[in-house]
Amino acid sequence: MESSSRKHHVRCIVKLGGAAITFKDKLEALNRESLSRTSLQLHEAMGGGVSFNMDWSKNLEVPDPIDMELHQKHAFVVVHGAGSFGHFQASISGVNKGGLDNSLLVNAGFVATRLSVTKLNHKVIRALASQGIPAVGMPPFAAGWSTHKRIVGSSFLDVVLRIFVDAGFVPVLHGDAVRDSHQGCCILSGDVIVRRLAEELQPSYVVFLTNVPGVFDRPPSEENAVLLQEIVVYEDGTWSIARPRLEAPVKTEMASHDTTGGMATKIAEAASISRLGMDVYIVEAGTEHALQALKGNIEQNWIGTIVRKANST
Repeated sequence: MESSSRKHHVRCIVKLGGAAITFKDKLEALNRESLSRTSLQLHEAMGGGVSFNMDWSKNLEVPDPIDMELHQKHAFVVVHGAGSFGHFQASISGVNKGGLDNSLLVNAGFVATRLSVTKLNHKVIRALASQGIPAVGMPPFAAGWSTHKRIVGSSFLDVVLRIFVDAGFVPVLHGDAVRDSHQGCCILSGDVIVRRLAEELQPSYVVFLTNVPGVFDRPPSEENAVLLQEIVVYEDGTWSIARPRLEAPVKTEMASHDTTGGMATKIAEAASISRLGMDVYIVEAGTEHALQALKGNIEQNWIGTIVRKANST
């Protein structure tokens, strides 16, 4: 599809971190307060105006959308992580390691994982719709996404470009269990999906909303952890910390049940995105700093991590 035929440029791709919208240490535990605040901020960042509640499917009490515009002022795409939905099921059954065609446990785990992640996707869509955001779910598995040796091999991106975005909808994708042509199946993380979409959609900027203020030089729970304010990425894919200057190397950690790589994967994917020439903001969900990032308008006192291409302004 040629870019000249697109009706709407995607201004921003937003990644809702699983740790930001769920409690990752509790099975299928939604962080309703964080998701609600984030949905409200997304509505404002997309243009604001009167909030038209689109979540009336249960009571059929249709609100009167007087003086409402059909399309959002700014086109956004949302991707959310699985958090406590899906990771436990995938880890216990070994879905992330493959073997779908050879193991009944993996087969059952694949089903259980997808039941869990699509349950969360439904909750996210409802939260967005309640704020007047015309959100529609796009599970990667159902949309034809697949991998080869864990690398994205195919995806139904025309759905995002032509049907959803150009019709004024906000596509909501998520980390999912998908087919892998080499090992049978794998977990496709939301971070990888964001990077692939950034390549295809070329948004103005990308925002990662997390449960902490940004990227730290070590697990933020450790004493004297330092927030990395700016990371610069070079043409060869390597990166360095621009602000602040540190002497000790950066450490990352991953929860035992996390099947998608944790913060290490997030940094790598953010670096890959920034190489395309767009800034990546990693910021705590629900804060004023998150709203600034979603609007693409970072102020001097902004708290978060900026990942950008070296020598970019």
